[in-house]
Amino acid sequence: MASTDDKRTIDVRVFILSIISCMVISFGAGIIYGPTPDYGAASKETTAAMKPLMPDDKVRDVESVTHRLELGKLKNKHNLEEHHVNYDEPSLEYISNDRAKLENATGNPPDKDEDEEHLPAGQHLLVDMSHLEAAFLNSESRLAQATIDVIKDSELTLLSYHCHSLEPAGVSCVGVLLESHISFHTWPDEGVITLDLFTCGAKPLVPVVPVIERLFGIPRVNATSETGELEEVVTMWSHELRGFRHHEARRQHVLDLHSDLAWYATSPLDSTYKKEIASIVTPFQRIDIWDVKDHLDFPNYEDILKHKLEPGDPRYLSTEITTPTRYFFLGGALQAMSDTFREFAEALVQPAMFAHPEPRRVAIIGGGDGSSLREVLKHNTVDEVIMIEIDSMVIDAAREHMPQMSDCSDFEGSAASCFEDPRAEIIFDDASKFFLNNYSAGKSTKHGLFDVIITDALDPENKSSDLSTEIYTNVDFVTALMASLTPDGVLAFQIGTAPNIHDPKASKGVYAAREKLFNLLEDHPETTAMLVYEEAHCGFEEPRGFMVVCKSENCRHQWYADSDAIDFEVYQRIRHTKSGENALSHYDGATQYTFSVTPKAWETVYCRREPMPEECHYRGLDMDTEIHEFDTDSEESSFYIKKDETTGEALGIFAATDIEEGSYIMPHDMASSFTISKESKDNLQENAEVMEEIDEETSEAFYDFLAFVEENGHATLSEGHKLSIVEVGPSSLIRAVDSADKANIGSIMPRPEGFKLPTYSPVYERRRGLLDVFLVATKDISEGEEILRPKAIWG
Repeated sequence: MASTDDKRTIDVRVFILSIISCMVISFGAGIIYGPTPDYGAASKETTAAMKPLMPDDKVRDVESVTHRLELGKLKNKHNLEEHHVNYDEPSLEYISNDRAKLENATGNPPDKDEDEEHLPAGQHLLVDMSHLEAAFLNSESRLAQATIDVIKDSELTLLSYHCHSLEPAGVSCVGVLLESHISFHTWPDEGVITLDLFTCGAKPLVPVVPVIERLFGIPRVNATSETGELEEVVTMWSHELRGFRHHEARRQHVLDLHSDLAWYATSPLDSTYKKEIASIVTPFQRIDIWDVKDHLDFPNYEDILKHKLEPGDPRYLSTEITTPTRYFFLGGALQAMSDTFREFAEALVQPAMFAHPEPRRVAIIGGGDGSSLREVLKHNTVDEVIMIEIDSMVIDAAREHMPQMSDCSDFEGSAASCFEDPRAEIIFDDASKFFLNNYSAGKSTKHGLFDVIITDALDPENKSSDLSTEIYTNVDFVTALMASLTPDGVLAFQIGTAPNIHDPKASKGVYAAREKLFNLLEDHPETTAMLVYEEAHCGFEEPRGFMVVCKSENCRHQWYADSDAIDFEVYQRIRHTKSGENALSHYDGATQYTFSVTPKAWETVYCRREPMPEECHYRGLDMDTEIHEFDTDSEESSFYIKKDETTGEALGIFAATDIEEGSYIMPHDMASSFTISKESKDNLQENAEVMEEIDEETSEAFYDFLAFVEENGHATLSEGHKLSIVEVGPSSLIRAVDSADKANIGSIMPRPEGFKLPTYSPVYERRRGLLDVFLVATKDISEGEEILRPKAIWG
């Protein structure tokens, strides 16, 4: 039926076909009649810039090719000039069938190793430079030539490159290398260039830095100078290993970010100054020495004195006059820094030296930089020091580049160099073999026994050193080490980065070698104490850990001496200086006091051992446990004193209320106990005897006090500490009974018969006060029942 409406209908298929036909016709017209690029000759400036490297027969005529990436100078839609230059041989855009003609940019055939494993990894070099000449930074030809020369001098392979001149100023360039790429961008007005070089080859990139500085470091004229003086170019650079490498390859690579050399020297991009002073490969290891100045390294005290800065001088807040820090690396591991080596050496050596009453013979394992030897020779008790160093070249490098570490010229009676001191003997040998050959069971030695041994080798977390592994994990070596000590002998170890409370148990973490050493020493029958401590002023990113190991219980007495007692020892033992300056820069009695308080992280990690040591259950008071105190107000007191009705003499302490087992007994009074050392008691005894003929009443007071101390005092849990804890409150009235079964209170931590303090326990070292004084109810105590303690309550 025909429609009655006056409307026309259109077939949809016809409509779609018409649209497609129009699109095809338009596209064809664009191809035939559209604009074509102007394949002009390459710019004379760019061609001229390449002449030293590319003779005429090596440059393709850009008019004779139609490859879009081989365009010469043209204006693009952004009105920017471009230069695209390729080599006939080699070229990524035009790969010749004759592969044998492939050459690198220097004209030398690239090194090939058919067996080399090509891993997804590389090296990345970032270089930022400032104070450069604006004309240089805005010149394509000069920048192109500098790029080509860098590639040539670095023995890399340039495949192609292109540059873009930007408006109003600046140049961006990218070069494709057989190894990967090079690129940069310039800011002429600011005098800045940022450059990026990445390679997948094994050839080191750090040596390229001075090449880049030489070719790109064109200084600008100082705008404020009337004589045309040039500004000093500032270079900041960073080298990183990129990609994915085998774990073992990373561990062994001296520039991996796990390496201190990379962390402190080659990796940071914000260092305003860094310079390689020496890089030496010895038969045993690699030595690297660098000068580095961080962007926040403001002048220190010596810099300020040297340059006579006045108040308000802006150089206080700049790095202009700051002396760079010199870093000393062995196998990529940081050993010393020029501005903090004293703090490190004193922290390693002096606690062990003062833990011995009179050290005369000392051995140093390693220590080729001389800093530990310097510390030992400060003691006037020392007659002989033997240093066992495997690598003579370490000593040579340290004496040449860091002589202050072995400078004994200011100490009275010493030689200018510590290595030349008549008391010092240097033995070039493997330390583990030295002790195994001379001090193993049944062997006699001409070297005699040592009072103190300082282990100044690589720390146990340095897994790249076989020597380090041997020292810290060999039971025979540890046995020989202990055998080489006198009965009062002391060992000192640097034990690497201090732990933190988030670390896993030590045997499973990165410090497994350190834990192995601890276990070996704990198991040795002649070890009486292992005392760990930290020093945060050594210049490392994290506090460093150290340990003193004692063969005699008397060591603890020296270790926990009062700060004034240590200061007196320092005055007596340490040699005077010719300059009048203190021979010790950091260590004194107060410093030793901080060392004697074990940091909590050591305790936390120790208590993650399996099974958990028993004392770890007593690391503080339980806030949910009931407390029972004595109070003069009978209504508030949990105890009362029963007296003899005739004499009024106290008969004992009784419970005024029911007390549950485990409750704390008089913690306030127990915490009020005072301590007195054996020296103080001996001094009071001597004074009492002297006063007998002068003032009998005063003498009697001395004797009464000593009797009170004897009756109410008990020895500390720490053997060898020679300290007594004296109760002064009502707790002193608690009667003692022979049997623990008859008693109803005891020490906060039970001490079974024959109990002995572990040789290593940060818990005991940290919690001596708590474990020495606090009491708990060992059973339920009823109201009116007498409080009784066992006579052997404190062991």
